[in-house]
Formats: sequence, structure tokens, C-alpha cells
Amino acid sequence: MTAAKTRPRAGALGVGYEGCDLQQFVEGLVAAGVETLVDVRLTPISRKRGFSKNALREALATAGIAYEHYRELGNAKSNRAGFGGDADELATARRCYAESISGPDADNVLAGLAGRASSEVLAVLCFEADQARCHRDIVLDEIARRSAST
Repeated sequence: MTAAKTRPRAGALGVGYEGCDLQQFVEGLVAAGVETLVDVRLTPISRKRGFSKNALREALATAGIAYEHYRELGNAKSNRAGFGGDADELATARRCYAESISGPDADNVLAGLAGRASSEVLAVLCFEADQARCHRDIVLDEIARRSAST
């Protein structure tokens, strides 16, 4: 994760932990002024030490950052490969994911996050370093769209 050059007062930013160790990752969040980390992994487990739900929550709490997991915003395992594919596969995966979060459960979560993004700094988390290749990019677009309409 790369720390922001200027600390936002509110808003949502995307973070991926690919290529980071836990200390480096948490330090980057602190430097960016993140108040809450929003985990959008379908299943918040990781082979990478420190990035599974409970260990990550504890590390973040030590740094004064809240942790929230929203399974409703996770990307189905069957749709993940498309995010790493060619342009057509990526477009299909993005469309499939966008459809998957069109239901009332995800809608409620997104509405809440959009409302909170006007008063606090949220970081939307998944593994992938390249945000354009991750479903969190769609989550962030949706939060921004909803924030702009309020």
C-alpha cells in the first residue's frame, strides 16, 4: 500500500495488501489518515501472515483504526479469474460483480458507507495491488456515486 501524499479529511480510498507486510500496511493506513478499514473480501482469510480477519482487526486496533467486514460486498470465487484476464474478461467480471451487489443487502451497506465517507476516511480493502483489477474499484465507484448524490 502506498500512503497518500496529503491526508484527506473524509472520503474512501482503495487499498490492497499484495506485496506488503503487516507493519508496512498499517503504517500506510495511519499516514493516510484512515479511520476505518472496510474489508470487502468474501472470506476474510489470508495465507499472508497478519491479514486474516482477527489478526488484522487486532493490528488495526493497536493503531487506532476500526475494522469492519462486509461479506455482502465480496466477489464470488467463480468471478475472480476474470479480473486478471484480458479486456473482455475483465469487463465481464466487472459487470457480473456489479450485478451481484445490486440486491438490498449490498445496497444498504453501500448507502451506509457512502454516508460515512462524507465525515470520515474509509479504506476499502482487498488483496489485489492493482485496483483496476479488483472488485473494490467498483465498490469505490459506487460509494463515490452515492456520495455525490447526497
